[in-house]
Amino acid sequence: MTDEIILHLKKSAMKRRESGHSWIFSNELENIDTSIPAGTICRVLRPDGGTAGRGFFNPRSLIAIRLLQKGKLPISENFIEERISAAFAYRRELGLEKYCRLAFSEADGLPGLIIDRYGDIFMTEILCAGMEMMKDKIVEAIAKLFRPKAIHFRNTSRFRELEGLETYERTEFGSLPEETYIEENGINYTIPIAESQKTGWYYDQRENRAFLEPYFHDRKVLDLHTYLGGFALTAAKSGAQQVWAVDSSAKAIEYAEKNSILNGLGNKIIFQKAKAEHLLEALEAGAVPEKPDFILLDPPNIVHNKKCLSQGIKMLEKMTQQAITALPKDGLLAVSTCSNHITREFFINAISKAAGKTGKDTMLLELRGQAKDHPVLLSMPETEYLHFALISVR
Repeated sequence: MTDEIILHLKKSAMKRRESGHSWIFSNELENIDTSIPAGTICRVLRPDGGTAGRGFFNPRSLIAIRLLQKGKLPISENFIEERISAAFAYRRELGLEKYCRLAFSEADGLPGLIIDRYGDIFMTEILCAGMEMMKDKIVEAIAKLFRPKAIHFRNTSRFRELEGLETYERTEFGSLPEETYIEENGINYTIPIAESQKTGWYYDQRENRAFLEPYFHDRKVLDLHTYLGGFALTAAKSGAQQVWAVDSSAKAIEYAEKNSILNGLGNKIIFQKAKAEHLLEALEAGAVPEKPDFILLDPPNIVHNKKCLSQGIKMLEKMTQQAITALPKDGLLAVSTCSNHITREFFINAISKAAGKTGKDTMLLELRGQAKDHPVLLSMPETEYLHFALISVR
């Protein structure tokens, strides 16, 4: 791969470069040439003339360069296939082959590319202009490595607008079925793959669901934002006395019920289409006849950009406070947040503040993150986005 375009770092940018971060912002470059097509692979030089690396350049984005290779080594012509193959080898070491997040953007050396695998179905999301230019190579690599039945691109994220990209959804290989199936922690799920949230399933909570299994025994569990029933089915299978599962989406509830029947748990879970915030208010006010002693609070992303951060943290505090208030002595709360704008520090501060407002004694039993097929780069805090806490009401 030849380097036809050279970009220059400012001297002031070198200190941040020492962290090894994979992004170079527009204010760290000497000049921004807007005539360069978005997504072009460029070479970046340090002020001393040495090569800092090579990456996708987008003159219209705040993230001007997404590094593909650091240092002076060139980028392989087949880097897409090679890196998808390496990402799969890592998942295979984890014991994950058929059902997993196969590629997690910068964490797998594939900036702006997300691939979730559902057996022979590959759901893909592109978030940057450079990877959009590589779409044909992505399809070729997946087809060669895995012989899939379908490769579908769900390119509908609002982050694409920041890259100057249109949003669209399209099957680029094979035929996408209405439904597919996965197995996770010994439970089978039907996924409405053609009309689903994100890429279809939240693999990032896999290990947290397994972790909670012993805590569910003989509990009365309320699963808010149940989606397709992941936590609810895990609770019922793990010996919960009673499980209530709530979601605002009628489609999600339909499939969650279908999944409970699929696993022989249909008589152990009560499903309800409702808004979590309304139910929390009723619980806090004591207006619900039968109270849970275990609440699962796993809302969708509540902070889409930094401007919403303060509001999002307040929402997290409010929901956590309401849940703790509603729980009896020895009750448990599992609370999560999936926004990379809410750091681990912000998350701990929010749930601590919420617990303090209740006047109850609480204990943090466990603090966890995303599953290992969503790897976290130490040099890039943005790759850590999921925070999970298990709290005991004393």
